Amino acid sequence: MAEKPTPGSAMTGVEALLAAVATGAVLPPPAERIRLREAAKLTKAAVAQALGTRVASIEAWEAGRSEPVGERLEAYRALLAGLAEHYPLPTPSPQTLTMPTAAAVQPQAAQQNPSPASPTQPHPGTQPQFSNGPLLVLDGDDHAYGIGGLVLDCPATSVADLVAWTLAEARIGSERLHPSGRDSDPLVVLTAAAVARFGLPERLADRVGLRLEDKHPVIKQLTKANWQLTKRGFGPWARVYRPAEGNKRLCVQLAILPWDALDTRAWGEHAHELPAPELARMLGTFATRVITPIGGGAATGIELMTALRPPTHAVRDASGTWRSAALPGSIPVPVDPAPPEATPEHPLAAGRSDGPAGALEEESLAWFRDPELLTDAECALPFAVGIDVNTAYLAAASRLRVGLGEAVHVDRPVFDKKLAGSWLVDLAALHLDPRLPNPFTPTGEPPTGAAWYATPTVAYAAELAGLLGQPFTVQPLEAWLRPDAAQLRDLVAAYRLRIPPAPWENGADPAAAERLGLDAYRPEYLNTLPRFAAGPYLDPWYNRLRAAYLDTMADLGVTPDLTPADYLAAMQHHKDTDPTLAAVLSAIKATVKGGVGKLRERPQQRGTARGTAWPALRRTTWNPHIRGTLIATANANNHRKIMNLALKADLYPLAVNVDCVLYASTGPSPLDVLPYDAAGKPLPGGFRLGVSPGMVKHEGTRELVWAAQLMDESRNPARLVKGGDAFWDGE
Repeated sequence: MAEKPTPGSAMTGVEALLAAVATGAVLPPPAERIRLREAAKLTKAAVAQALGTRVASIEAWEAGRSEPVGERLEAYRALLAGLAEHYPLPTPSPQTLTMPTAAAVQPQAAQQNPSPASPTQPHPGTQPQFSNGPLLVLDGDDHAYGIGGLVLDCPATSVADLVAWTLAEARIGSERLHPSGRDSDPLVVLTAAAVARFGLPERLADRVGLRLEDKHPVIKQLTKANWQLTKRGFGPWARVYRPAEGNKRLCVQLAILPWDALDTRAWGEHAHELPAPELARMLGTFATRVITPIGGGAATGIELMTALRPPTHAVRDASGTWRSAALPGSIPVPVDPAPPEATPEHPLAAGRSDGPAGALEEESLAWFRDPELLTDAECALPFAVGIDVNTAYLAAASRLRVGLGEAVHVDRPVFDKKLAGSWLVDLAALHLDPRLPNPFTPTGEPPTGAAWYATPTVAYAAELAGLLGQPFTVQPLEAWLRPDAAQLRDLVAAYRLRIPPAPWENGADPAAAERLGLDAYRPEYLNTLPRFAAGPYLDPWYNRLRAAYLDTMADLGVTPDLTPADYLAAMQHHKDTDPTLAAVLSAIKATVKGGVGKLRERPQQRGTARGTAWPALRRTTWNPHIRGTLIATANANNHRKIMNLALKADLYPLAVNVDCVLYASTGPSPLDVLPYDAAGKPLPGGFRLGVSPGMVKHEGTRELVWAAQLMDESRNPARLVKGGDAFWDGE
């Protein structure tokens, strides 16, 4: 039973309400909130992104189940007030000023408390063509299974019929995540029974290209029905389309489960074996919380970036004509890497040294201590306990400033941590305790001279020098910087820079325009682009994936309000609570990791000659600068906590593997390692147990003798403490 409020607390609440009414601070009723958003054609996702909250919160506010507080309350009120100015309520005529009938009250109540989506009753704000959710799973029994227990009869007898039926009758797909983006195409997932039903092979004969041969009867059926395939052909994830009719896309995506459409490293080994309704719940939950998948974690992670930050939006010029313009905060066209950021195969890497002084090597740390440096006190401890940072890359993406445009070269620059880019600097003079990993090489060994580093690493070097009290000054030899317009003006004035023409301008290198695919863009669009920009490009990506991760963890019984002990207990069995949602959680993590990796996708085609451009370079999201900056931030975040534990609690790690840190311990639990004060608060600046991104969980515990033996064998125990190999397990 809820606690009964005291008279004093009740009066306080009443006074607060009266004050809110007096100042006009009360929000409009839920139905009006929905009306205003729909009148402006704003999706819940767009509002959530603008307010920095979750879609679930917007749904709760629009249903009257909860109210925003603090800054979000003010921001939400301002949004609704602005929309009300543009979309006022129509003035009722005298005939309408009557009491509503019972028949009229019922739809009003349904609008304030929407029921789960069904074929005849979509959620408020959901486009009717998507009223059946984002996807369907087709089994061999003529039934298509959707989210919320939906079951549809599917009369299609061929793949061509299936595509036509999906577009005409299935009513699946997802609303765009940004007003200037595009809706997600409908996804139909084919089980093994459905594959047999449509005459598709059980396995693909082409194990290299992973596509159905062009002479296969299914390909002929599609061609005869005037359907087309993308360049990747009919493979595990196939897109079947016709040219758009006006603004209407005619495209269906097919995922073929027997062809390994669901990567086991992302979804688990048994996800493809789930019954069709459970598959629909698994994939539908992911699609609703993240985005409709378009392939593996890498492809989906990149798709989410551009869905949340479309390159362009429509603007009206002085003549009143609508045209495409760069969306502020986006990456409007592909950009070249700086020479040290380029992969070894890239044309800009020709003639460059691939050592630290020639190439940027911001990679996750993998280090273990020299076993000779184990102290007697450590050797007397019985356990080695591993702690692991939750979604470390995702945590690093929050408010991360990166370059969105071209890079400029500067000789002998003064370091500025506000400038995104890569710096050539010698950090070898900074000396750390040999029981600690050095944060300036991927191996944890001290650097031996000048090397290229992303801005966060150099900023951490300056911070570390101050922390250790060492007389060290950061003095870069050169830099490739990605400034915004104001920073560029300062650089030009300070260093007398000469800015070369843009890749699409006369006098530029035509090879650059070709490898970036700039010939596909209209000149009038290119000539309006801001060449130099910087900002928190990954923020919407971070917000959406963080919300998806936390919502799924909450469904599995792990919430932010748990005490450290309760959190550890919940984490022991959370994957057993609901294996289907555990697979969703795994896929969310794979989307983070895969998306970061695909920012620097290497050539996928066999035989690509070194120095030859490959298709990925024409993506706006092919950007090794962003990848390097993000990994550098994650490394600095992790090392900063390692340093704090060493200096404040005399705790030194045995080994580090990416985001797992291994310590010698008196007991088997992280609570036996991590220092807490008498009030139960963790050491400031150290690792904290909890579910949020950037906090830590228990990775595993083994005997200290086991860890020491691996170190003697030159093997990293942090990589193996969980019981398998973290690298091969996708950790």
